[in-house]
Amino acid sequence: MTWIVLCLIVIALAFLFYASYSIRSGFYLKAVCKISAFGGKTVALTYDDGPDDLSTLPLLNVLLKHNVKACFFCIGKKAEQFPEVVRKMIIDGHIVGNHSYIHATCFPLYGKRRMTDDLLKTQRILEDISGCNISLFRPPYGVTNPTIASAVATLGLKTIGWSLRSFDTQCKTADEVLERIKRKLKPQDIILLHDRMPFAAELTDKLLIYLKENGYTVKELEINDF
Repeated sequence: MTWIVLCLIVIALAFLFYASYSIRSGFYLKAVCKISAFGGKTVALTYDDGPDDLSTLPLLNVLLKHNVKACFFCIGKKAEQFPEVVRKMIIDGHIVGNHSYIHATCFPLYGKRRMTDDLLKTQRILEDISGCNISLFRPPYGVTNPTIASAVATLGLKTIGWSLRSFDTQCKTADEVLERIKRKLKPQDIILLHDRMPFAAELTDKLLIYLKENGYTVKELEINDF
């Protein structure tokens, strides 16, 4: 009997770990992780951890060249440092979302008040800079839990996850990331990328060429769609 109880405890803990660290599980917090509502060979590009004055601006130029819109989940402190980059995102027609104030490792461990204050601070910073209503959110590291779900509900934010993680932060070159994306790519994917990476512009340029050559359309994430 003891072994059965122990096994059940282990299984329960494993499930709770999966539920927290897999944003696609939807256990604690419902997140949009695919754009299946639009159908066809469509994908969406999303970028985390910006803005960055060195890598984001070249990336925006690439997106402009291809006439493609993306969604940028910005860190509040970085937005304060580089407000002109956030403004260019808006001028170019991109969507800006909330990615917390400093992207702290311990963010999932914050209490409800501290977490809500963090997200509200970031929201106000982004809204002041962009002049737009900020309603989309992506949790740091994609981690979810009851506290994050409660804070998001309090602020009325809509959570966007992903279905294809590029692992660009763990690769050394744009080509290495591109090959991974090619292997994993499926219609209706929301692709997770990071505009802080030095090869973000190069990677995006090559990715958009590949998508076009293979009949894919990049869908703009529109707030009213969710």
